[in-house]
Amino acid sequence: MAVSTREPVQEFFSIGEVCSLTELKPHVLRYWEGQFRFLSPAKNRSGNRVYQRREVELIQLVKQLLYTEKYTIEGAKRRLDELRKAGELKPSAREALEVATWQGIETELREILRELTSPVRAVD
Repeated sequence: MAVSTREPVQEFFSIGEVCSLTELKPHVLRYWEGQFRFLSPAKNRSGNRVYQRREVELIQLVKQLLYTEKYTIEGAKRRLDELRKAGELKPSAREALEVATWQGIETELREILRELTSPVRAVD
């Protein structure tokens, strides 16, 4: 029997972790909670928001609709409803998260390349 060496996938995220993953500010996430009914993170004993992985995926989809595709809040709600009715909400949300992940990796690689190709400065 083979033993998996893969780390477990994180299923719950704090608001700080979600902000880091999505590059959104906490006040934006709190505002979206009032605008999108599917976005209602549970709260832990301390009263802090705890987001599930599916909510992070949906947040990334909302971000894509609003910031990349330039939907209004109402337009994004309609689009999300269309995706839900067509059974495409979950795949679309996962795809949005994957695209954002790849874009982040590309940005990091470009920064590394820039560092590697910049002239070396002498250290005093």
